[in-house]
Amino acid sequence: MDYFNAFWVGGVICALVQILLDKTKLMPGRVMVLLVCSGVLLSAVEIYQPLVDYAGAGASVPLPGFGHLLWKGMKTAINQDGLLGLFTGGFTACAAGVSASLIFSYLASLIFKPQMKD
Repeated sequence: MDYFNAFWVGGVICALVQILLDKTKLMPGRVMVLLVCSGVLLSAVEIYQPLVDYAGAGASVPLPGFGHLLWKGMKTAINQDGLLGLFTGGFTACAAGVSASLIFSYLASLIFKPQMKD
């Protein structure tokens, strides 16, 4: 049942984002920023954590999940380090994921020889 919940929650998030892209004139970059900020906001009002507990990767993998991760890191760092944690918490919480994506992207570029589209 965990897989099913992850699938349908992640699918609903992706479908809503696709509708937002199709029905508005927002550029994809702005939509991505909106998703991350909405994840932070929903985490701040304690709505997103129950969704992550219910759907697992279906809620934590899309971009609002990245915002949720940033919020959790900042909240923990602020409790430990005070005001300085506001600036360092998000970086320490997501450092492993961001580093892995950069490293694997670089390795993929070495293997597949990327080119500009014509």
